[in-house]
Amino acid sequence: MRILGVIPARYGSSRLPGKVLLDIGGRSMVARVLERARRCAALDTVVVATDDARVADHVRGLGGQAVMTSADHPSGTDRCHEALQRMGRDRFDAVVNIQGDEPFIEPGQVQEVCAALEQASGGIATLAQEVLDDRDLDDAGEVLITTDVHMDALYFSRAAIPFLRDPGPGPRHRRFRYLKHVGLYAYTAGALEAIVKLPPSSLERAEALEQLRWLEHGHKVRVGLTTFPSFCVDTEADLAEARRRAAL
Repeated sequence: MRILGVIPARYGSSRLPGKVLLDIGGRSMVARVLERARRCAALDTVVVATDDARVADHVRGLGGQAVMTSADHPSGTDRCHEALQRMGRDRFDAVVNIQGDEPFIEPGQVQEVCAALEQASGGIATLAQEVLDDRDLDDAGEVLITTDVHMDALYFSRAAIPFLRDPGPGPRHRRFRYLKHVGLYAYTAGALEAIVKLPPSSLERAEALEQLRWLEHGHKVRVGLTTFPSFCVDTEADLAEARRRAAL
């Protein structure tokens, strides 16, 4: 399978404008993501998809590939789709959507989502981690997943699912294997083309989760398990923590 790795790197950010170009230990955030993504042997090519010439010029200055995409895309999925078209639809069988704000992403985690895609009957795959702290169950910033016996997603939610009717004593995560979402996606080219044509759904609007649109329209999402840590930079506090980690 010929897989294109796409790093959506929109310049605008309501909480941290221009964050993909911010310095983290002497290198920009997007440079760190690009370097790590390139280490994944499963990817044939890695490209940064942006809406800003400053990002594109910066990436090309690093020796990387960049494509200009529309500033009007509502999601990284749509930006990935345009990047696939610009890179050549016939050149690739699949796309991996690699978050541009994860400066410490592990190449092994990208490899894991590619492996999950190989088993995905619906042509879409993502990753999850087992919840090891009950605080994740009560954090609306964490997305929980329930799956069927084949590890295809049944539902994604900002609420702790399933609800434990009788939690008993001790931590809830020890009473049930809760899974929290890791925001890394892989799609076959055909599945990607199908999902970007879908209209927004009621479940998606309710939880503000794009992947619910896919489920509500009958698409299957295979969930692979990962133990690699994930760390997104969304705020000034996150940026300070990223710089602390880079200095270690």
